[in-house]
Amino acid sequence: MCERGVAEGVCSGISAAVSVISNNVRYRCFFGCGATRSDHLGKEIKVTTLFDLASLTKPLCTALCTLALVDAGQFTWQDPCLSKLGADFSSEKKNIYIQDILRHTSGLPAYQPYFRQFEPCVAKENIPSLIQRILAEPLAHPEKSTSLYSDLGFILLGRLIELTTQQPLDRFFCHTVAEPLRLDRYLCFLPIGTLGQHEKEVMAATQYCSWRRKLLQGEVDDEHCWLMGGVAGHAGLFGTAEGVLRLCEHLLDCWHEKKRHPAFSNNLLRYALEWRDDLSSWALGFDRPTTGQSSSGQHFSSSSVGHLGFTGTSFWIDPERKLIVVLLTNRVHPSRENLKIREFRPFFHDYILEKTGMA
Repeated sequence: MCERGVAEGVCSGISAAVSVISNNVRYRCFFGCGATRSDHLGKEIKVTTLFDLASLTKPLCTALCTLALVDAGQFTWQDPCLSKLGADFSSEKKNIYIQDILRHTSGLPAYQPYFRQFEPCVAKENIPSLIQRILAEPLAHPEKSTSLYSDLGFILLGRLIELTTQQPLDRFFCHTVAEPLRLDRYLCFLPIGTLGQHEKEVMAATQYCSWRRKLLQGEVDDEHCWLMGGVAGHAGLFGTAEGVLRLCEHLLDCWHEKKRHPAFSNNLLRYALEWRDDLSSWALGFDRPTTGQSSSGQHFSSSSVGHLGFTGTSFWIDPERKLIVVLLTNRVHPSRENLKIREFRPFFHDYILEKTGMA
């Protein structure tokens, strides 16, 4: 199946992983193929290949860091949080809560191309300037009235975590979420300027960026995250298929009371993963399968949670089947216009469940 995806031009490389528990035994399978980029400089995809996880940053970093701060009493779900950002904003935003951002009911627009107002260079003033632009943005709809997936909300939440903890988001994530599970080598941010050329060459490449005027490899694809130095609440996390799988396995084990993360309680995690309301299918920070048109295919249960990343990444956790599927691709390489992942992704998940008899 991976070979088919590469052959049909979905991406230049795929790294995937499956985990399932049967008779109290966990079985894992890792597979992949292709190259880190489509030209002569491409390297073979290996289990150690790092991919730009894009919006998987939202659930795996920002949502879990939020759980840690709620558990520690530094956040509350109904916390009118924007006043803590130290910048002006209109009164229509005063009752936006942390919970609203996590379930995408803040009323903030999905996206705005603010990066076009900046020169393509990393500078410390980029962060407050970008935050102020988001806070000045009119709401797309009244908060708590409907659900609209928003990058902007998670940029604000990531910054709020930094101001609350007095630490960069990447450092707080590493110490609080990744290191206790020994995943800091498999899931990490890559602040701009920290990698040498050789390290970049073995990572999955993404798009040719006309704004930065280069093909991206070893630096974050998302322009706003790049402006913020490569670390943000909506994007910036890099990882291997094994790293994403192992974190998802831990979450599933906590969900089923088999383990406990030192940063947050199982009850708190279940509250986030099992959250439901009438506005959308979203849990708190995590997506759920959409009936009839989910990227997870036709067979994942309605209690499943997961997320997609713009670069061609995804994970899905099915608590009923005790199943996890991780799919990492660089479908935006060399161009974001490649949309073949839309058909491949559900087909990939259906193929796995049907071939293993779990459909």
